Amino acid sequence: MDTTPLANGRNLLEVRGLTKIFGTLKACDQVDLTIAKGEIHALLGENGAGKSTLVKMLFGSLEPNAGEIAWNGQPVRITSPGVAKKLGIGMVFQHFSLFEALTAAENIALSLADDTPISTIAAKARALSYSYGLPLDPDSLVGDLSVGERQRIEIIRCLLQTPDLIILDEPTSVLTPQEADKLFETLERLRAEGKSILYISHRLDEVRRLCDSATIMRHGKVVGHCNPRVETPSSLARMMVGTEVKNAERTTASVRGEELLSICGMSRKPAGPFSMPLKNIWLSVAGGEVIGIAGVAGNGQGELFEAISGEALQESADAVRIRGKSAGRMGISARRLLGAAFVPEERLGHGAAPRLRLSDNLLLSRHSTDGKAFVGTGGMVKSGAIQKAAQRIIEVMDVRKSAPDPEAAALSGGNLQKFIIGRELDRNPSVMVVNQPTWGVDAGAAARIRQALIELARNGSAVLVISQDLDELFEISDAIAVMHNGELSKPIPIAEATLERIGLLMGGAEPGHLDPAKEVA
Repeated sequence: MDTTPLANGRNLLEVRGLTKIFGTLKACDQVDLTIAKGEIHALLGENGAGKSTLVKMLFGSLEPNAGEIAWNGQPVRITSPGVAKKLGIGMVFQHFSLFEALTAAENIALSLADDTPISTIAAKARALSYSYGLPLDPDSLVGDLSVGERQRIEIIRCLLQTPDLIILDEPTSVLTPQEADKLFETLERLRAEGKSILYISHRLDEVRRLCDSATIMRHGKVVGHCNPRVETPSSLARMMVGTEVKNAERTTASVRGEELLSICGMSRKPAGPFSMPLKNIWLSVAGGEVIGIAGVAGNGQGELFEAISGEALQESADAVRIRGKSAGRMGISARRLLGAAFVPEERLGHGAAPRLRLSDNLLLSRHSTDGKAFVGTGGMVKSGAIQKAAQRIIEVMDVRKSAPDPEAAALSGGNLQKFIIGRELDRNPSVMVVNQPTWGVDAGAAARIRQALIELARNGSAVLVISQDLDELFEISDAIAVMHNGELSKPIPIAEATLERIGLLMGGAEPGHLDPAKEVA
């Protein structure tokens, strides 16, 4: 591995000895980074390696304790995002900063310095989004949009500021392969125009395809630089982790067990003007199997998760059955008491309360199922028991943190995801429903999560995985169904599934809906 930073022409950004300390933790320790003009530069590392801290210093969200930043050869102090934007640095964060009650256009307007009319901003955003293959309705309310659609707002908002350096943190984690391809075309066009891009991703195949050079971080330090195009995904993962990373191993289910989760003719009216209605959904998941659900963002996956988890109640109690019990009119806690566990796609604000500590988040999600273990007589919380359970989850899932019991928002996205997944796996649930299980998670942690889901199923649980990562679904699923326009296709056994066939279903070219009379008792 070459240890000399690669450059393509005159450098746009140079970082020397950048250091950030939180208490006793050096989140970034003497980091050096060079980005040339017209270069797509990858920043690679495990969750907690220091990548997010580094880019927050480049964008002015954090100030370094030591080190220097040069922009176009001139020393600069980036004391706020406003200063970064004036220099020409734009950023698309992994965790979105959008107001749900506002429209896409209104959210974009908040990031612009001038008083451009909303109608003009909406028109520019619409034109830009379609020209870059990331279609966006500027008049849609953010609260009614899927995570993938919200990602488009962030990307378009950044591009409208015409930055010279664009920092992208896991930009394809919630995009379909087709959307990702369009984004890559956009980034390659920007590179040809002389723009520079700092690209953070755990998807190593796309790093090899897209990036000219890479800087690898581990435990807050830069451990090397390379040309990713001459590396393999395995060699890149080894540089990041320091050891070999193995893919999850999906053993064939020996026997299809008892039906533990069934959805019987579920229909649901749209909850808002931009929500997707669900149309006559039928699905059965038995103990011992993993069923994957694919689909383009915004086709009803979020609404389906809400209906299964109990966030949205059904008119018929039999619309959802958990372990043979009619659960369609039950809330989340009641469904959990039947042995079900749920992991939503959005970590902060949905999967975890950002300002609460990990132990408090554990109590919030499991007070109904672990009441006697966590809450004593008279409602007294058993802090010791909760702390012990949280520590067990942290150790099993290898959650990297800067304090013994930090706030959820203090963790990197991948580490918070590991905690939330581990929080549910720790219960050994009979039914596990997960939406985007490895969004923003590094290769090693993703393999651990996927293997844990497979093992949960093989130990007799029913596992339903909603994911936009087709590679992930093919790796762990026994069968794959597709959501399109609020309808669910018949699951295709993994031995018969192909990327082409799944892609056709995702595009709506082949309906293949379940025949309830034949498929569901």
